[in-house]
Amino acid sequence: MKLTEASSLFHGRKILYPKPVHRFDHNRPDFKPYGFACELWKAAPMRRPDRHNEIELNLLKNGSLTYLLGGERVTIRQGSLGAFWAAIPHQIIGSSGNPEYYVVTLPLAWFLQCQLPANLVDRLLHGQFLRDPARERFELDIQLFQTWTRDLDKEQSEPGSAIRLELHARLQRLADNLPSKKQTGQDRFSSALLGKGGLRKAEQLAAYIAQHYQETIPIGDIARKVGLHPNYAMNLFKRTFNLTLNEYITQHRMSHAQRLLATTDDKIVEIALEAGYQTLSRFYEAFKKSCGCSPSRYRRDHR
Repeated sequence: MKLTEASSLFHGRKILYPKPVHRFDHNRPDFKPYGFACELWKAAPMRRPDRHNEIELNLLKNGSLTYLLGGERVTIRQGSLGAFWAAIPHQIIGSSGNPEYYVVTLPLAWFLQCQLPANLVDRLLHGQFLRDPARERFELDIQLFQTWTRDLDKEQSEPGSAIRLELHARLQRLADNLPSKKQTGQDRFSSALLGKGGLRKAEQLAAYIAQHYQETIPIGDIARKVGLHPNYAMNLFKRTFNLTLNEYITQHRMSHAQRLLATTDDKIVEIALEAGYQTLSRFYEAFKKSCGCSPSRYRRDHR
């Protein structure tokens, strides 16, 4: 990777940053994994959303960028570390200051094995975009992300133990900095009880749904696609993600519908069908329960 000289954040010294060469490939297959990666990207508007079954971290070096994440607009600014589950459709729709930003992608199974606090895990897996409020870490984060970019580029495979420990520690610090969330017995993340094989199966269930939520997909068919009994699949998914399979399907359908309502003039009945609903009444019922308002009200508020 080529290097470019830039002013250091430390006492005016000069350091070398990786030259930003990465932009979104609009021909990239939907849901193709990025794997373990840390790269420096240049922000550019995306003609379509990206989706991949990994946890994504973004750290902006300068400027700002705005995502459409599901159906919500999310803006990240210089010095801000953001995190989200990239299975939710995300699309850059605007930027300022010609921003460069680091992108870290973490395979979902590895992320779940880290045994991070439910304060972080549950929020991400329920589709929230998380920001680290501790902006005083910006200079340290720049150094850390720069190191990951260099080391992962050299390894060309699975990261070594040092990078894994550093990633785990940074995620733990993000969890520590988030507002506290009162936990109940049902809220606590319990992947320690599942084992690596169970987590892999749960990840396969999530990936299959994320790719087929627009279809009519009975739970039994989803389970059989990954070689599981339906009852076991439902229990495994609930224990892993603190979501039922039906709730996860609804989450994807709602994100799809919100994005179309906010960005197109398509008729609501067309959006309902494209999001995976066979009747308009079922769509209205699910949308109001999930979003707290009607689709037409949502469109007025988010245009």
